[in-house]
Amino acid sequence: MPGGTVVDMEMQLSMVILEVRDLPASIEFYRRVGLDLADPGPGRPVVIHRMGSGVSLLLTTSFASAYDPAWSRPNGGYQQLLEFYAGENGAVDQRWADLVDAGYHGRMPPTQTVGPYAAMVDDPDGNVVLLTSDETARVDRAP
Repeated sequence: MPGGTVVDMEMQLSMVILEVRDLPASIEFYRRVGLDLADPGPGRPVVIHRMGSGVSLLLTTSFASAYDPAWSRPNGGYQQLLEFYAGENGAVDQRWADLVDAGYHGRMPPTQTVGPYAAMVDDPDGNVVLLTSDETARVDRAP
């Protein structure tokens, strides 16, 4: 490393940034998921929410397009899933029902997969949100 030494440290996921088309619609969706998102500041096309795990979710309409001239929005399919630990199976069922009843596209109803009990729903930009009762996704569990 020029000008210094490399310090060994564990790489950690600190933030997930979603480039969204409609910030108010995305805020409404993620509030329904269960996140306590603040309203954006005046003239600021960004909202950030730091979760108890220490990972932040940032919703923006202009980061990638402002700093990467080659960026373009994907045309189809999805490239990632955002997993949210909902708690018990009944909590997954309830979040799923609330989101689908509010008009969001349900991709997979609550199902016992080969792993966790899970459901999938699309956010307003087509990002897939995975709701689970997977204990390994719990941030407050003992190691």
